[in-house]
Amino acid sequence: MKPVSRVLVVSDDVTWQAEVMAGLGAAAVRLENPFGLTFVAANTTAETMELLARDGELQVVLVDRQLKGTANGEAAAQLANRISDFRPEISLYVFLQNDDERALVEELASHAVDGYFYRDEADFNGWFRILAAELAEKSATPFYDKLKQYVRMAKDSWHTPGHSGGDSLKGSPWVGDFHDFVGEHLLRADLSVSVPMLDSLLHPTGVIAEAQMLAAKAFGARKTYFATNGTSTSNKVIFQTLLAPGDKLLLDRNCHKSVHHGVILSGARPVYLDSSINRQYGIFGPVPKATIFQAIDENPDARVLILTSCTYDGLRYDLKPIIEAAHEKGIKVIVDEAWYGFARFHPAFRPTALESGADYVTQSTHKVLSAFSQASMIHVNDPRFDEHLFRENFNMHASTSPQYNLIASLDVARKQAVMEGYRLLDRTLKLAQELREKINSTGAFRVLELEDLLPEEVREDGIRLDPTKLTVDFSRSGFTADELQQALFERYNIQVEKSTFSTITLLLTLGTTRSKLSRLYDAMLRLAKENRPPRALGRMPEIPRFTRLACLPRDAFYEAGERLPLLDDDGRPNPALCGRVCCDQIVPYPPGIPVLVPGQVIDDTILAYLARLQKTQKTIEMHGLAEDGGEFYLRVLRPDEWAELPGRSLFN
Repeated sequence: MKPVSRVLVVSDDVTWQAEVMAGLGAAAVRLENPFGLTFVAANTTAETMELLARDGELQVVLVDRQLKGTANGEAAAQLANRISDFRPEISLYVFLQNDDERALVEELASHAVDGYFYRDEADFNGWFRILAAELAEKSATPFYDKLKQYVRMAKDSWHTPGHSGGDSLKGSPWVGDFHDFVGEHLLRADLSVSVPMLDSLLHPTGVIAEAQMLAAKAFGARKTYFATNGTSTSNKVIFQTLLAPGDKLLLDRNCHKSVHHGVILSGARPVYLDSSINRQYGIFGPVPKATIFQAIDENPDARVLILTSCTYDGLRYDLKPIIEAAHEKGIKVIVDEAWYGFARFHPAFRPTALESGADYVTQSTHKVLSAFSQASMIHVNDPRFDEHLFRENFNMHASTSPQYNLIASLDVARKQAVMEGYRLLDRTLKLAQELREKINSTGAFRVLELEDLLPEEVREDGIRLDPTKLTVDFSRSGFTADELQQALFERYNIQVEKSTFSTITLLLTLGTTRSKLSRLYDAMLRLAKENRPPRALGRMPEIPRFTRLACLPRDAFYEAGERLPLLDDDGRPNPALCGRVCCDQIVPYPPGIPVLVPGQVIDDTILAYLARLQKTQKTIEMHGLAEDGGEFYLRVLRPDEWAELPGRSLFN
């Protein structure tokens, strides 16, 4: 399928504009046109912006510097800035009369302009070739192209991996079906660092470096790094780069567990910030802005602040004032944007964390764009970025045998986001609104809006909702969470993202289609028509507030400790655990928020919560508890370990 790439020519000199349109159109017919360049016209700023909002196939805008406006000849520069703010992935060229005009445009809009043409040259063939080259550069996938080239060369493999391009599997009576299932191209592309033409993820100087530079430009970063073992590892790499043992950091307790693991590995001293809670639906929201500002004021010696935006449920911070407050104290800001990597490519989702001033952003490209699982990106805008130190930490965590198909998928996902992300996201937004209306029409199910989801303590914090994440309240349907998920899966072939005691979460992505929407709506309508009587839903007990740290998490984690039973002989919370210091991270999943972290003091509220979970929430996974013979144990510091622990006086 050949792409269509529309080029918008903006001028209020209609005679000259018609000549340009005719000349470029003739060049498109006469010359090679692999990107399907076609040309459309606009005469005003308003018309231009309306076309940009409506037409997802627009790739380039050509603006006449002579465009008239109320700003004394500055209309073209102002329009260039508006275009860049609205759709930063658009390529933008300006028609000039002379070099003096260029100086003014450079002063007012240099960041927005990709190039210039001179009006009186009328070199239509030359202009067309430049525009085609611009699209070729934007749509390039240097790593993926080189990988395809290598596979087509059909080299004999005398190197790792052991399946040797799939030859060990092909024709096998036992595992030949795996070769057929996975496919020959994927196996032939599963290569190793023994192939120099494919560059090195650990020391990129060739096609991987080129692909990462294109990604940095696309996402608005100074530097971008591809990661093949997920955002979990990406967060740890940044922590080890910015934090030395004992350094203080501020972190949302609701951060992904990889952040808490990063605290252990870095030896940092965390200040945990409790999340807001929507008790009606059992949903955890952002940390209240007042709590963050207070933590910044009380901890000016903190090195780092890390937040998650948007959350799993689609709630996103008003980041700019928070980042500005942190920067005033010299605190670096990391934003985990695992669920929000597409936001750069549609104005409905912006500003992104990078646009709001974040120093480091991690994104799970695989979660919301077209990359393979585990494929993630790290974006850097830190003006004092230590690239050497970062590389050392990156290489400490990265495999020396990265999966090349993952790298290729990152290259391809970036290309798609730049070339058609706006169009696909615009479609996704329309589908999300349509699905909201259809689900609400069932009577038994209702999609929660921002006002429903917001905990009381953050209602004035400027929180926004990602509309592609639908939280559906099923409390009136007569189903429990397990029953509803089972019915959708077994009867209607539908798998949802997650659930709480009264909600399920649906993710709409670039891959959402109207056919999928229709099947989901049909399933929910049929379930609603069963007219089950409403039933009481068993709520999860509320997670206790954070107690206090007795020592650095790393110090507690690396001690041997001792294991004490969670429950006593009578099945009640074990009082011997009260006041003891936990060695592990205890995480009920869902929701995935640590109840205990290494170094935290255990109290009776926490014990009662864990004991109740064990008795009433059988489907909850309990990460971090030791199990032996059906009984659960907590690993805690022994008294002698506590007495000899270095640095514990800092926490007294």
